[in-house]
Amino acid sequence: MTKNIAVISFTALFVTLVSVSAFAEGKDGWKPLFGVDLSDAMYDKNVWTLSDGVLTASQDQAIWSAREYENFILELEFKNEHETNSGVIVYCSDRDNWVANAVEVQITDDYCEKWSTSPLSWQCGAIFGHLAAKKQKVVRKPGEWNSMKITCKGKMITVILNEKKVTRMDMSKWTSSEVNPDGTKVLEIHPIPFAELPVKGYIGFQGKHGDATIWFRNIRIKEL
Repeated sequence: MTKNIAVISFTALFVTLVSVSAFAEGKDGWKPLFGVDLSDAMYDKNVWTLSDGVLTASQDQAIWSAREYENFILELEFKNEHETNSGVIVYCSDRDNWVANAVEVQITDDYCEKWSTSPLSWQCGAIFGHLAAKKQKVVRKPGEWNSMKITCKGKMITVILNEKKVTRMDMSKWTSSEVNPDGTKVLEIHPIPFAELPVKGYIGFQGKHGDATIWFRNIRIKEL
């Protein structure tokens, strides 16, 4: 009887290890962006924590992929707090000065007055400061989980928020450092036209910006 129990226990352990290994390596090309234990991430351990699969930060510092990516699909879930202002950063070529050297897909609590009255290109699903989402308030209210899918293929970026396609950008059309194609003014913090940015770089997540927390989970990537 004891021998049978030992065999069953070993089998269960083997199945568990195989399952974890399969998840770590990815299925059908998918893999966790940061590794199941953040082993593939660059971050401040005093700022970012991972607990029960949920990633969050205590300060406004980004967490980065350990290597650069080009041509990929990134999927994730996020949850806002009241007045959350965060973002997903792609094509980053300079982590120390990422605002000027990357593209940010905005994450905000669009139900609070602070962000609901802000420019549309500052609201959830937008390419921050450059292109507003086609639909507003697709993001769910604070405390509810949202899904986001970002596809980056060359200069084409597509954002799907809660199963709705909200943004599609062709970076090659952003040729000015002063004016967006729709005539709105480019922020001074973005001195490099998107048409000139590299389409390969690190992927990052903005931390706790202001006094509002952001939570992430189920972050995975598939290279194309």
